[in-house]
Amino acid sequence: MEILAQQIREFLISTISETGGHLASNLGVVELTIALHYCFNSPQDKLVWDVGHQSYIHKILTGRRSQFHTLRKFGGLSGFPKSGESPHDIIDTGHSSTSISAGLGLAVTRDLNGENYSVISIIGDGSMTGGLAFEALNCAGRADTNLIVILNDNQMSISENVGALSSYLNNLRTAPGYLGAKADITKLLNKVPVVGEKAVRAIERIKDSLKYMVVNRTVFDEYGFNYIGPVDGHNLESLINVLKRIKKMKGPVLLHVYTKKGKGYSLAEKSPEDFHGVGPYDIESGEPSGTKIWNTYSDVFGKTITELAGKNEKIVAVTAAMPSGTGLSHFAQKFPKRFFDVGIAEAHAVSFAAGMAKNGFIPVFAVYSTFLQRAYDQILHDVCLQNLHVVFAVDRAGVVGGDGETHQGLYDLAYLSHIPNMTIVSPKNRTEFIDMLNFAVNTFNGPIAVRYPRGAASNKLKGFKTPVEYGKCEKLTGGEKILIIAFGEMVETAIETAEKLTEAGHNPALINARFVKPLDIDLIDELSNYEFVFTMENAVKTGGLSQKVAAEIAERKIDTVFYAFAFPDVFLRQGDQTRLLAEYGLDAASVAGKIMEIVQGAQVEIMESAE
Repeated sequence: MEILAQQIREFLISTISETGGHLASNLGVVELTIALHYCFNSPQDKLVWDVGHQSYIHKILTGRRSQFHTLRKFGGLSGFPKSGESPHDIIDTGHSSTSISAGLGLAVTRDLNGENYSVISIIGDGSMTGGLAFEALNCAGRADTNLIVILNDNQMSISENVGALSSYLNNLRTAPGYLGAKADITKLLNKVPVVGEKAVRAIERIKDSLKYMVVNRTVFDEYGFNYIGPVDGHNLESLINVLKRIKKMKGPVLLHVYTKKGKGYSLAEKSPEDFHGVGPYDIESGEPSGTKIWNTYSDVFGKTITELAGKNEKIVAVTAAMPSGTGLSHFAQKFPKRFFDVGIAEAHAVSFAAGMAKNGFIPVFAVYSTFLQRAYDQILHDVCLQNLHVVFAVDRAGVVGGDGETHQGLYDLAYLSHIPNMTIVSPKNRTEFIDMLNFAVNTFNGPIAVRYPRGAASNKLKGFKTPVEYGKCEKLTGGEKILIIAFGEMVETAIETAEKLTEAGHNPALINARFVKPLDIDLIDELSNYEFVFTMENAVKTGGLSQKVAAEIAERKIDTVFYAFAFPDVFLRQGDQTRLLAEYGLDAASVAGKIMEIVQGAQVEIMESAE
């Protein structure tokens, strides 16, 4: 098994250097995963992985090694557990702090069915900063069921962990009194002759009693769990021995395992944050293999919000365990007292921001679209109901790519646009993004979401630079018969579409909506001037721009042909952003082709009617 562990590390480092993926987190759980599969019988015994960033070894050991070259590619192996991919993937995952809840659900229904198997929930210390994990602990600790929770403690989520829990676990890991007491007690009791099961249970009770004479009970004991640990997560012999023991224990058990993120690859050990989620890279140097993207929207956001904060001391920045990913690292260095990393706790982040806004500050919460949906109730009740000036910097909006269904940012418009008092803007390029951030922070006063995509902040279309004004769209080109309304990065696609239409003899008008909510009233009044109206958005149709425009057309009984270019009501699978847009007919060539088909079809219909 030691040889296997080494082979797996070499395989991961080599394969992910070509495919990209979550490297450091998986290198840290090689021995733990091997030990779990040695001691338990998957899929009869249920291994429930939290998030799934660390499930690659699990996939390799359950028959999917030969598919790893397709990892995170269109039609390939998912980077997260997927029950449709293998019976060994018990629960589909992708967001953190869920494994204890899901595991408890499996355990209690196992008991109701009269079945007999183990349920093991594996959760990282980063995920333990999420309140959902403690809600599950609270419930599991008083449930009369067997559940094993393995706390993989590597002091990291994506970035270094923060907060009281991180400090607490560090104390447990390093307290010499605790470790020494356990070793001494175990050594002493091993000398006591034991006969029969009752004697074994008695010795276990004595061990616990002696342990707590010299060591305080842990928080997990107080929750009703039998706490075991900490155990070296890279020592196979120790892991196997303790897993065999806790497999026989009754009630909820928490095994505290400490590991090193990036273990076995020196570059990842030194910089685990840089090797959390990587694209293809050079193994020797660790540098990206392709061209590095400079001036991403995240980069521009971080630089701009730091500059704005230098001029306005009321600006504070909030992140949910992602200072680097959201571009806030520089802000954190320059304004450490005004920077707040709350851990993986998006719901708390929003209510926390509401409290700061109530006290006259301007909180800017930078968060990926897919993670903001975890805080819907707090957005609605704690921010929008009170009309508080909280700026939501919604990163990774629209198609994201390789992380698949759980990370696509397609649904934010649907869950934000119907909330009273919420304003939503989206920039077409870098210059407009900077202007919108300045507007959101210094001009506007209320809840506002600035929605922007993953990737390079293009500065094409820089010739169009109308000042940002509340609720006003930007007219890009005049035209006749055909009107195309787009926003965000889809404006660039709309321009390319218009060029193709012009080549085909049409003269379309183009509008950059800018504000998804509220819609520009002047724009609505103009819809009746066009025979054909098309909307384009990198989001699902439901609740987005297209649905709002369609509702206005229907309500005002405007005589026009309307068609929406947006994603259908689906969970979008993984794949390259460009490939997925084309797959759903949202690239310029597909859009132009469909528009010409609709226009020509309508003209044929008119001619047939005249005949």
